[in-house]
Amino acid sequence: MAMIHLLDDDMAVTDACAFLLESLGYPVTCWEEGAVFLTQADLYQTGVLLLDMRMPVMDGKSVHEALRQRGSTLAVVFLTGHGDVPMAVEQMKHGAVDFLQKPVSVKPLQTALEHALEVSEQAVARQQIATCYRTLTAKERELAGLVVKGLMNREIAQAMNIAVRTVEVHRARVMEKMQAANLAELVNKWQRLKETHRVE
Repeated sequence: MAMIHLLDDDMAVTDACAFLLESLGYPVTCWEEGAVFLTQADLYQTGVLLLDMRMPVMDGKSVHEALRQRGSTLAVVFLTGHGDVPMAVEQMKHGAVDFLQKPVSVKPLQTALEHALEVSEQAVARQQIATCYRTLTAKERELAGLVVKGLMNREIAQAMNIAVRTVEVHRARVMEKMQAANLAELVNKWQRLKETHRVE
């Protein structure tokens, strides 16, 4: 199950939020310091970080920036006081999913978490596809591009100036490396790669 991380230096807020999260059935890990969270948490799982905007030493904005630089798949939802709303909105322009004003109530929290978990799941899926793509050789990438355009093996062989049997072997390797059970799945994954500008 996806983990909810709660990063806030105010123990009263942390306790109240953790209680709400547990009552909604979410597993929660609480953190008081950004640096500790960044070194000890799994930043590449499906999950959500509920992040306080104002903390000593390392504030929420800095933690969010560090997550972005590391390519974390955690979705970020900011916890804000009234005066921090403009800052939270600014962070949403940089990839934060939402912000909640303190004190946090159940319904907005649940809605924000459901959306954030979807965002995180999509990020994990994109990362897995990109990892698979990186295992392809240049020849396999070229061939895969032709396969997803709908070319038959014979047409691919002519386009790449290789034997049909070689196309079949490369095609099987592409399917295996991309973890695609069928052509439709390969096309879907290729489309996701296009959306992230990894392929043309």
